[in-house]
Amino acid sequence: MIEKLTVVGVVVKDQAKALDYYTKVLGLEKRSDFTGPTGVRWLTVGPKGQDIEISLFQAGSYPDQKGGQFQLQPGKGTGWTFQSTDCKKDFEVLKSRGVKFDQNKPAEYPYGIQASFSDPDGNAFILLQMAAKQVW
Repeated sequence: MIEKLTVVGVVVKDQAKALDYYTKVLGLEKRSDFTGPTGVRWLTVGPKGQDIEISLFQAGSYPDQKGGQFQLQPGKGTGWTFQSTDCKKDFEVLKSRGVKFDQNKPAEYPYGIQASFSDPDGNAFILLQMAAKQVW
């Protein structure tokens, strides 16, 4: 039985630049950083105090032997959501650090407040503050 999600892969063009962005701009911490015997670097980051990790996967590291290159291209994967307790405040902090949001201010919805952005490689993220009472 599946117990929890532990690692999510994000394809990036340059692992060093991505590490800088995810740690210095978004404020995540580096978790793993080693190079295996095949020369492929395994690099992960994650939010402090949480088990989940984002693997910063170098584009072109592994050829896709069974299909197209869709999952191996930056900006072509699934979008992820970062939960926030104060989306408007975090929006301003991240914007001041250079995050390019898709809107001028967080949008308010019945389910909460959110703002979307992409990392420098085009991978999509949402910053979300859930509403105190869910209205659907």
